[in-house]
Amino acid sequence: MLFDLDGVLIDSTPAVARVWTQWAIEHGFEPEKTVREAHRRPSIESIRELLPDADYLAENREVERREIEDTGGVVPLPGALELLTSLPPNRWAIVTSCTRPLAEVRIRAAGLPVPPTMITSSDITHGKPHPEPYILGARTLHFDPADCVVVEDVPAGILSGKAAGARVIALRTTMPDADLIAAGADWLLDNCSGISAEGNVQMANFRITLR
Repeated sequence: MLFDLDGVLIDSTPAVARVWTQWAIEHGFEPEKTVREAHRRPSIESIRELLPDADYLAENREVERREIEDTGGVVPLPGALELLTSLPPNRWAIVTSCTRPLAEVRIRAAGLPVPPTMITSSDITHGKPHPEPYILGARTLHFDPADCVVVEDVPAGILSGKAAGARVIALRTTMPDADLIAAGADWLLDNCSGISAEGNVQMANFRITLR
């Protein structure tokens, strides 16, 4: 199983909103629109788009520093901890648009286990909706993407998983059903509490049940 992070395993919305609201005000952008467009995509993409003539690498480092320092309200989403701890460690990975340092800080702040395998924006050339993140996630686990199930919450992630050749569970934590279906989701669930792993975890002989 390949999991997105924000909106799937954790809720970091309050922290993201605080950091990007302050950044938008400092640079003369409308805060609500900036937060909405920056959410759930690599920060450097938003900064490059908003400040094409600036030192966007330096700006991105500053935004990341603030996000790492602000973990207030970062919490696990329903069912996330129970599901992750029921899976064999070599059968799941996190595939996120966060950088690795930010992802690790948020995972620990939410009290979730840091997986042995994690693909972040630090590891890829092309972000979601390109298939590269999920192809790399599957291959790092030594599986073909077609043998993997992706868990996502936004169209870009769903498109990435489907383009990689995986099946996709979409969670209703962020977007309307119509948007998730239009992106190609195979199943829709409210959150990770609708997914369970059963079987011999030690032998990695298990099955996934949706409810």
